[in-house]
Amino acid sequence: MLKSNNSKLIFHIDMNAFFCSVEEIRNPSLRGKAFAVGREGTLKGVLSTASYEARKYGIHSAMPIIEAYHKLPSLIVVNGHYSEYKKYHEMFMKIIYRYTDKVEVASIDECYCDMTHWIEQKHPIVLAKEIQAAILTEVGLKCSIGIAPTLFLAKMASDMQKPLGLVVLRKRDVKEKLYPLSVKDIFGIGKKTYPLLIENGIETIGDFMDLENKDLIISLIGINSYNYVVSHVQGNSSNVVDKDRYSDTQSISTSSTYDVFLESLSNIIDELRQMARSVYQRLIKGDYVFKTVTLTLRDQDFKTITRQKSFNEYQNDLYVIYDTIEELLDMYYDETKRYRLIGVGVSNLVHTKDSFEYNLFNLDKFDDKKNAITKILNDINKNIGSEVISFMGDKKDK
Repeated sequence: MLKSNNSKLIFHIDMNAFFCSVEEIRNPSLRGKAFAVGREGTLKGVLSTASYEARKYGIHSAMPIIEAYHKLPSLIVVNGHYSEYKKYHEMFMKIIYRYTDKVEVASIDECYCDMTHWIEQKHPIVLAKEIQAAILTEVGLKCSIGIAPTLFLAKMASDMQKPLGLVVLRKRDVKEKLYPLSVKDIFGIGKKTYPLLIENGIETIGDFMDLENKDLIISLIGINSYNYVVSHVQGNSSNVVDKDRYSDTQSISTSSTYDVFLESLSNIIDELRQMARSVYQRLIKGDYVFKTVTLTLRDQDFKTITRQKSFNEYQNDLYVIYDTIEELLDMYYDETKRYRLIGVGVSNLVHTKDSFEYNLFNLDKFDDKKNAITKILNDINKNIGSEVISFMGDKKDK
């Protein structure tokens, strides 16, 4: 029990292989099979997620489909059904709201909950098992729950056991439970950062926390990142569940209705690319990153379809929007129809600073793409006639 008056009881509730679990509910024949959610019947694109059976072969989210087939030729790839994922998200969230209204939705398949008011009423493990059972029996989804005094430790705890994991991680448990783990298990560590640490002998979280390695680590990642991680691992980070953290801007989108029907696929792509640039410009001005890209099409019969693709990590790249829109268009464009409205949108937005708060080491991603993004911004500035936008939304000095 977390009985200290100064302690918070934070749950991180994470659906296990969420997209795949929903697909198994829709199609029970997939249960127990190695399959992934992506683009069915093609080698193009990347996977959104993979079942636990597929993960045994090294298949994971964001892996190119062609690479996944090389690893496992018998892999089953099914199309995603994002409206269904949203429906199941709302279903499991209704259960969580029975227990608390202090909920911070981190993504479509995970949330943080402040359960402090339950401390004197029910043991945290009993409470967590009750929530797990309710979500499993009423919705059909498995989830892992991490219990800790801070958001970071709760997230680390929920990742330690899957599926149907339940881990309590108190500050006094950190050395025993976290120190033996690989540095790549630190929540948010960049894919280029942890290999760099491992190559230099910093293999475990315990190695990272060893003061004898401090100077070496700072030379590799910088003092700010070093101090940030140490503070989080020690349990000195945020314990505030902010239900309004992402409420100021939910999405950015643009669309156009045409007097003359769009009949050419190339014309539609050109128009969508211009819209993507407009959306991206507003993202940069607002200093946002995104997880979801949306395509909207309305045909001559006024039938409208909206299709989305979501990512596990926050994105800030114009070409991700380009590629995703063209991927969705390739899947849902009907050459027998004429279109009168098309649109592009991004959602699941957070401010860049907030994405850094929950992704401690993704500076390397931004550095890798900085030159490409700068070129894109220069193109945008050229088109609008002035240099008002620069990298990460900072205005240039005049």
